[in-house]
Parts: sequence; C-alpha cells; structure tokens
Amino acid sequence: MAVRPDQAGARGYFAPVSGATYVQLTTFRRDGRGVPTPVHLVVDGETAFFRTWDVTGKAKRLRHTPAVRIAPATFRGRPLGPAIPAQAHLLDGPAADHAARLLAARHPVLHGRLIPWYHRLRGWTTQQYQLDPPPSRQHRVVAALML
Repeated sequence: MAVRPDQAGARGYFAPVSGATYVQLTTFRRDGRGVPTPVHLVVDGETAFFRTWDVTGKAKRLRHTPAVRIAPATFRGRPLGPAIPAQAHLLDGPAADHAARLLAARHPVLHGRLIPWYHRLRGWTTQQYQLDPPPSRQHRVVAALML
C-alpha cells in the first residue's frame, strides 16, 4: 500500500485508509451480496470522497443502499487491510466541486485531467460521493465534540 507522507499520521475515523492510493469500495446489491471495486479516495477530516460516473454498477447500487465498506487495497482491488463500514451519499453543487478539487489535488494527473476529460469524451456525468462514518459512529463523534 502506497502511503503519502503528508497523511501517514492522519487521525479520525478514516485514518486506516487515508494514506492508501487505492481502496476497495464494497457496495451491496439488493439481495445483500457485496460487490468490491477499487477506487481512489481522499480523506478530509471525518469525511472521505470518491468519484465515479453515473452509469456504473456502483452508482446504481448506491442509489438504493448507501451502506458501504472500504479497505486499503491494490490497484486491482485486492484488500490490504481490514474493511471499515461507512455511509455514502451523492454530492451536488458546491459540495461536489469541493470533492472534485480535493481529488484533483491528491491525484493531479488522473483526477485533475484524465478522468474528467475521459468522462466528457464519453458523455458520462461524473459524480462525487461523500463517505461518512456509520450513523452509530457519527453520534459518538458529535457527543465527544460536545464534551
């Protein structure tokens, strides 16, 4: 797993995957079976972001089941560590622009130039998703911040 030096000491819920170049994103079919896919991820505090295009299987699965699992992985999606649960939701407007800028800053050639160009060339709509800790974890984080 390639770890970026600026994120080696990351803290927070997504610290186990914050330094990984690729993560295995497991989305779930309606019948509950998991479908793993490698994606790039960028972590910003207690949230993480990834992108895909609108007609992918993972985008379709995320429309009905926001629960996912993520784990550090190889570029082919073989997990390199334990998976952690998360909740994904589609971003739009300024939030999507912010996620796109974070991804472009982390992966300047791929997400800054090549992937947006290729999506436009194919006529696909690029979608940014935000990952949050699962609801039970979110309540613990808010309670800890209030103390």
